[in-house]
Amino acid sequence: MAEVVVSAESKELMVLQQEFKWLLEQEVPSVLGQLNTLLLESARRFPIRVSGVDNNMKPEKFLLTSPSADSIKCVATLLGDNICQADIVLKVFKHTSQTHKTHILPDAPWKLQQIQDAGNHLQEALEKLLSRGTKRFASGSEVIQLLTDIMGCLVRGRAGLVVPKKKTIEELMNSPNMKVLQPQVPSETAISFYIQSHKLVFAVYQLHSHHGPPKFDVYQGECSVPWLNESLMLFTVALQLCQQVKDKVAVFSQYSIPDWV
Repeated sequence: MAEVVVSAESKELMVLQQEFKWLLEQEVPSVLGQLNTLLLESARRFPIRVSGVDNNMKPEKFLLTSPSADSIKCVATLLGDNICQADIVLKVFKHTSQTHKTHILPDAPWKLQQIQDAGNHLQEALEKLLSRGTKRFASGSEVIQLLTDIMGCLVRGRAGLVVPKKKTIEELMNSPNMKVLQPQVPSETAISFYIQSHKLVFAVYQLHSHHGPPKFDVYQGECSVPWLNESLMLFTVALQLCQQVKDKVAVFSQYSIPDWV
């Protein structure tokens, strides 16, 4: 009876080893091909250079207004990680009857670092994937390590778009981007453009206390950017795909199967 039990266990182990071998040699390369397609499709939307990828970036004009439409108004043209042109109208809030107009001109664009950073993380993920080539995986740990590295890049890229870094009013007022405004805005005013998820946000900060902790009012408008929404969806699908494969490989670690084939 003992011999029968051992034989059955050995047979089950052989089946699991065959399944594991098929996973590493067939399914993992297939999924990595799908992942490559997703990342390349996302790369078309970012200002990065990837061999064999035609960039889909084109200038798009957006209207950003606040709920109280007479407070601020901005018509901005977005091209990749730059606001290459904008016409901005805002009230000089000390004198509500006055308005201030300023512009961003094509020869001095406003840089959106969040988009550039997300593109860099995406490019790093692609490089990690492509550097693997068609080399055969010899172990499950190799697969998990590669996918963990790629997921790290994608998580950082996605998070940078979804959760913008908070800045102090001093940082906003002293931002190099403020210098591209023509003409300059009043000294107690700061302007900011940033990405939050799939939205382009335009914010105006009006400082009204020069004594003690700075106090200021914030007025903002926003608009949805379709290609950012598409990119975030591609990031999410790519992350889900990576996690599914990691989970499948991890299942075999529960059995007494060598981590190699």
